[in-house]
Amino acid sequence: MKLKGLRWWIIGLVCLATIINYIDRSALAIMWPDISKDLGMDKNDYALILNIFLVAYAIGQSVSGKMFDKIGTRAGFVVSITLWGLATALHAFAKGVLSFSFFRVLLGLGEAGNWPGAVKSNAEWFPAKERALAQGIFNSGAAMGSIVAPPLIAVVWVAIGWKYTFVLLGLLGILWVIPWLIINKSIPAKHKWITEKEREYILSGIKQKEEDPSKPGLSMRQILSHREAWAVLASRFFVEPIWWLFVGWMPIYLADVYGFDVKEIGFFAWVPYVGAALGSLSGGYFSGRLMINGATVDQARKRTILVGCAIMFVGLIATILAGDTALKFVAIVAVVLYGFQFVISNIQTIPSDLFSGKSVGSLAGLGGTVGIFSVIIMNFLVPVITERYSYTPIFIMIAVFVPLGYLSINFFAKEIKSID
Repeated sequence: MKLKGLRWWIIGLVCLATIINYIDRSALAIMWPDISKDLGMDKNDYALILNIFLVAYAIGQSVSGKMFDKIGTRAGFVVSITLWGLATALHAFAKGVLSFSFFRVLLGLGEAGNWPGAVKSNAEWFPAKERALAQGIFNSGAAMGSIVAPPLIAVVWVAIGWKYTFVLLGLLGILWVIPWLIINKSIPAKHKWITEKEREYILSGIKQKEEDPSKPGLSMRQILSHREAWAVLASRFFVEPIWWLFVGWMPIYLADVYGFDVKEIGFFAWVPYVGAALGSLSGGYFSGRLMINGATVDQARKRTILVGCAIMFVGLIATILAGDTALKFVAIVAVVLYGFQFVISNIQTIPSDLFSGKSVGSLAGLGGTVGIFSVIIMNFLVPVITERYSYTPIFIMIAVFVPLGYLSINFFAKEIKSID
């Protein structure tokens, strides 16, 4: 049996896993007004639980990056999504900060694998000129999951309550494993379902036609000895908090500033992620089109990142000056997240532009770890600053991060190209 366009089936499944990832991740924030009332917790408890999740998630990025390099993308995704599906279901048994924190640790360790796994999978299944588009499709899953999550969770919460909602959501990830194991049988060079035409097209555009399983990847010390690798780490440190501020805190912001309950959050909170989904796809398409028209990988990545950063920066300034109603606020955030996803699809692709084989997941995972530790710092600041002042200083801080993220790429990576 031959399956035409097999690489698109693979990225479609990875995108679906990312949708499930963000539905599971968003559930706590969306249902927090009800959970906190039921269990007697407050915003500081939420910040603590969120940061404990992020510590596990940050560690999980590096650990799972190495895991994917060692056992491959097929088995790596099975381990990751099974762990986070079970962790999501276990939230139903949480009784307070301690138990929620424990289950969020398991969730963070499992969900972290999705990102280095996707980067590695795209490096295996897509030639360089399509890789940012593939990453954009994958990243659009984060946006689509965030679009689906608020209304879906609100409806399910109304019907069965927060505990059974967690159980139902946890089952989604475990069911995903079935089509993944059926379709993703092997790498392109060995897959029996791939057409010869597609196999040659993929292999002609990647650095190695067949990865030697006995060949070890570079050590982390060797990877970091290359100045270009630091472009990934520095840019993710500055850019990552922009996305996470809205993912982790927007439901709380809507409740604090506009007095929204769970149903009202469900009605409004999905809107910004429409912009994010469009940004994921258009950022990948834009850089790919530049390469088709003759731009080098370096030129295409940096031009795309510059455009996205400009959009983000303007949007963040607008949240400070014009977000006086809930509808205006979520519309402006849609612009910010459009710019973010326009940028991040290309930043996340840089590890596969620089390295190949068993080094890609390692650098991608470490980049995620560095980015998340930046988010953790921000999350400690949010409740302190908002209780004393407002959310405005937070918006100013992440607006400043935007040009720093762009400049760090240009400083460390004079030219983005293969350095194997």
